[in-house]
Amino acid sequence: MRVLVTGGAGFIGSHYVRTVLTGGYPSLEGAKVTVLDALTYAGNLANLEPVQGGFEFVHGDVCDAALVAEVVAGHDLVVNFAAESHVDRSIDGPSAFVRTNVLGTQTVLQACRDAGVGRVVQVSTDEVYGTVEEGSWNEDAPLQPRSPYSAAKAGGDLLARAYAVTYGLPVSITRCGNNYGPYQYPEKAIPLFVTNLLESGKIPLYGDGLNVRDWVHVDDHCRGIQLVAERGEPGEVYNIAGTAELTNLELVQRILDELGADWSVVERVPDRKGHDRRYSLDDSRLRAMGYAPATSFEEGITETVRWYADNPSWWKPLKGAR
Repeated sequence: MRVLVTGGAGFIGSHYVRTVLTGGYPSLEGAKVTVLDALTYAGNLANLEPVQGGFEFVHGDVCDAALVAEVVAGHDLVVNFAAESHVDRSIDGPSAFVRTNVLGTQTVLQACRDAGVGRVVQVSTDEVYGTVEEGSWNEDAPLQPRSPYSAAKAGGDLLARAYAVTYGLPVSITRCGNNYGPYQYPEKAIPLFVTNLLESGKIPLYGDGLNVRDWVHVDDHCRGIQLVAERGEPGEVYNIAGTAELTNLELVQRILDELGADWSVVERVPDRKGHDRRYSLDDSRLRAMGYAPATSFEEGITETVRWYADNPSWWKPLKGAR
């Protein structure tokens, strides 16, 4: 079995690679793994140090059609994690997001079609559904993205579905809530808040702090992806929900509690443009296949805070380079 992981040096992709290579997915026992990553600011080979030597690494861009075609050939499973994913950056510079998340996805899909790859998973986000005031989005909900990031991810999803319908490519799509866990680049909320506090800094809180996010541990997310890789139907979408819907105020309070800090370290900042109010996923489709999250938010946030406290040598250089 040969597995190609695009974006495999990023936060979520590297967790998937580490899990494959440490026997976390029985169906991939003994698999040969290739990682394709452009090593942009969020791609980091240090994320793969625990399994160094266990995979083949290719430094390259998913928009490079000739390279992608060469790398994809001979693989049985391709999991496309490669993406630009930070909303604030997409607001400041949308073109990079369209390039990677739309053109890059199409390039990977075409290479998979040409090579006759047996299974493909397109990894996406709940943000493509937009905001929901009450209830939860299921997979049949309309796509109503509200940021350049989510619009670009929606474009990639639609291309994946088109390749399944038009060309018969065996590609499935996953959409998850907000991820957290070790090795997450410290521009995202949880590692930003935690590392700022570890450096005696401030926590920046957008607006009134009442925006709601569904938090899923990266290990649960990757287990959901693997289940879809094994049993997902071509052209279908599978939501992967987390274990805690929290307002940003509640999230901040949990992190303050973990680090013994108080609200004097919280700094109110102007709200993000087009800030979605609430995300919520109905993942009944995946649960009917046997999925259930294994990491409670209480357990996961404690573990995550401890990891950043114990690994300043990983995150301090990244914050210094921003």
